[in-house]
Amino acid sequence: MNNDIVNTGTWSENVLVADADYVDRVAFDLIVNFERMIGRRIPPADMARWIDCVALDGGVREGGGETQVVLIHDKKNSKMDNFAPACYDTELNGKAFKDNLGEFVISSYPVENLVGKEDFFIEVLEAVCRRKEVKRLMVVPDAERTYDSVRHALRFVDDDKRVTVFAMQPMPGGNFRQEILGYSLMSALGIRAEELEGKG
Repeated sequence: MNNDIVNTGTWSENVLVADADYVDRVAFDLIVNFERMIGRRIPPADMARWIDCVALDGGVREGGGETQVVLIHDKKNSKMDNFAPACYDTELNGKAFKDNLGEFVISSYPVENLVGKEDFFIEVLEAVCRRKEVKRLMVVPDAERTYDSVRHALRFVDDDKRVTVFAMQPMPGGNFRQEILGYSLMSALGIRAEELEGKG
């Protein structure tokens, strides 16, 4: 499979590993629900804004150096439907952006099938956890399918690593922090708190 990433020479101090298909699906659900609730069209999520919000939730601060962003997706999906930029090969893989939080370097990894993707996701997590240079790890799994495997993979993480797992609701505890994925996605979709007051 994609052994180049698992056996890569060096990792950044900050690493974000995300199941991109799952993130895209959650973004779609939020768009459908919130368009109905607030009565306006919601544009695709801003990828850089989403990554920034996840990084902040994961403990990255101003001037935070380099963050590696690893997007794992089914091979049949050439792009994300609810994000901009969205095309893995031409717009995301091998691209980078810089802002006040540092530099973000994006890689996308297509995987042949669902079972293969789940195994590969866990393999990447375990590889990152073994690396001393990684100080902050942000994990966005398909919580409905792989949460238990993720929790198991993270059980022996060194105490000096800050690990944050993102899901749409609080999940049974593990050896890591938890954040709600919906907050970063709502920000990336441009949904403001004041639009929701008195709704729903």
